[in-house]
Amino acid sequence: MGTVLLVVVVLAVVAIGAVAMRNSGAAKQRRLDDAKAEARRWVERLGGQVVNLTGTDEASRQALADASERYTAAGSQMEQATTVEQCGLVTKTAMEGLYYVRAARTAMGIDPGPELPADPEQRAAGRVEQDRRVSVEGHDYEASPQPGRNTPHYYPGGRVAGRPVPQGWYSEPWWKPALVAGAWGMGSVLLFSAMFSGMAGIPDAQAWESGYDAGQADAAAADQGDAGGEGDWGGSDSGGDWGGGDMGGFDF
Repeated sequence: MGTVLLVVVVLAVVAIGAVAMRNSGAAKQRRLDDAKAEARRWVERLGGQVVNLTGTDEASRQALADASERYTAAGSQMEQATTVEQCGLVTKTAMEGLYYVRAARTAMGIDPGPELPADPEQRAAGRVEQDRRVSVEGHDYEASPQPGRNTPHYYPGGRVAGRPVPQGWYSEPWWKPALVAGAWGMGSVLLFSAMFSGMAGIPDAQAWESGYDAGQADAAAADQGDAGGEGDWGGSDSGGDWGGGDMGGFDF
């Protein structure tokens, strides 16, 4: 009798496990299907804009060309997406394309359309708030919050090779070499400093070089000050290990 009962219990546990695994697999598939549907919706929305709009000046044509690039990239990503995370990247790429579409519509003087969901990286990177013209190593660069004859290249804001690039219109896409190579070249810090020094909501050159967004450098400095202060570390019982030893020389 005991053996029969044990067999019944084991079979019940196996059956429950099988049902749980089947339900888990079904839930995972539903999440993937939902993510694919959401990503596809944004790709199709971008495609409709790219097909139906034609630029009327250099700024709008350039923005639409960038939007078309994102549409092609999003379509390729969509074909290969097999996880929820990959679908999220498709959505992000399509959304970036739609920001270019809004910029093109703005440049043409027509309604940019409904607002897009806020992108945290875009918001953290800041935006160009005033016209700037600088010369770096004998080359002139311009930045403006508005499209113009001298600033036809738009960037929606975000991170490129680990560093924030502010939203705005530029005389040339100075961030593209880093976008292609995955790393910033020599002189990029000097260019960033010259172009954005003193502009509100944008990190300084030292913070930018470290990959910080606006305000992060101050927070890091405050943390470092707290850690190195007499009250918290130096005057504690562990002062030998933290205040004047390993922790004191750590580069935050």
